This record gives sequence, C-alpha cells and structure tokens, in this order.
Amino acid sequence: MMVGMPGQVCQKCGGSGWIVVERDGLSGAERCDCGQEERTRRLVENAGIPPLYRDSYFETFHDRGDRQLLELKNTVMKYVEGYPFALPKPGLLLIGEPGTGKTHLAVAALRALIMKGHEGSFCDYQNLLDRIRASYDSNSGSSDREAYRSALEADLLLLDDLGAHRVTNWVEDTVTAIVTSRCNNKKGLIATTNLSDPEVGDRIFERSTSLSAKSDWKVSLVERIGSRARSRLFEMCRVVRMPPVGDYRMRK
Repeated sequence: MMVGMPGQVCQKCGGSGWIVVERDGLSGAERCDCGQEERTRRLVENAGIPPLYRDSYFETFHDRGDRQLLELKNTVMKYVEGYPFALPKPGLLLIGEPGTGKTHLAVAALRALIMKGHEGSFCDYQNLLDRIRASYDSNSGSSDREAYRSALEADLLLLDDLGAHRVTNWVEDTVTAIVTSRCNNKKGLIATTNLSDPEVGDRIFERSTSLSAKSDWKVSLVERIGSRARSRLFEMCRVVRMPPVGDYRMRK
C-alpha cells in the first residue's frame, strides 16, 4: 500500500472521503480508501522508527546470497502473516551478532504489521530505560512520564538491542514488569539482542586453543535482564537465531 504525502488531495474522492459507485444500475456513495491510507501514514509517523531504518522493508533486506538468511526472512514474514490469531506466541525474538540484520528484519515486520492496521512503537532499549528513570524526576517532561505506560500498553512494541544496559536490581525489575505485562495480556513484542543464550545453541564460554590467548566469556541474555524476564520472554516469543554471517556494516 502506498501512503500519500501530507497535504496531497486524493484524486479519487477529491478530498471528500467519499466516492460514487454504481451497482446494478443504482448509484451510491462509499468511503474512499484514502482514509485508510491516511491512518496508516499517521501510524507509521507515530511509531517512532529512527531515520536510519526508514528504508527497512522485507524487499530491501540483503540476504547476501545466504540460504539461512533467506529462510530467516521468510520466517519473520510468516510471523507477520499469522499475527496475531494464527500464532501460538505473540512475540518474536531475534538473537545474533551485530550487523547480521536483526533490526532491519524487526523494523520490516513492524512496518508490515502497521500496514495491516496495527498500532506499533519502536523503542531503543537503553533509551527506554533512561526515559523511565527520568520520569521519576518531578521536572521530567510528559513524554518521559508516559514512556513506561506506553511500553506496557502499546498494541505492538519493538524493543531494539535488549540487554544493552548494565544490569541492576532496578533494571531487572523494570524489564521483568514490561515483559510480564505484555505476556499476560498477549500483546505483541518484537525484540532484538546481541547477547548469547545457550538455548539457541550459543556457547557462553569459549576456551581458546592457544596457550597464550585468554579464554572468552560471553555475556548472556539472562545476565543482563534476569532469569524472570528471560523466562517470560522465551514463553511469549518465537526465538530466531541469526546465522554467523559477519557484520554487514563493517563490509560496507
């Protein structure tokens, strides 16, 4: 669906919102579909998608000729097609190293669902936590005070870079509350994370084969968001592991 530019007058209805149709020799008026296009345009604008991802669609996703990446794109597209009633779980969690295309696919899914009429919101994980913390200050703006409520109540929430924050009791409690609320109310959640998780085949501890090199300990998802939030997240989400295809941004 192509969404018209602001201020552009619909050529079908002349801006009235109605078109004349004829069926079986009778004339009548029907609502023009430009109203739906205008609503979709507003939903996209209000979703808060960063300018960096303005061109993130399924059609623009570069699978690099990799069969696994192509299959993963199809998996995410099937999530969109079945959302929300034909899915066993209302959430989608994309796990993988930086630059593998997680956020591109997540935003493409968010856009596609908005085109289907769902209201969605893009939130950077660290920025969301900072805004929620700032809301405790009496001098904070109204948008900061609404940040926590929006994370709980948004029809569809995209939480990008989950776990990209030093863990504290407050962080763990806040993330757990958001994920638990969305899980209990069967609200859609699309999340991305660079952190490892053993359940999808990740190794947390990599022992080096070199005698001079140190072993590598990877920070896991549960270490950054806590066991309660992690458990709820896996309960409500289909988990997709991105293949180790390297950092696309570094290649560019």
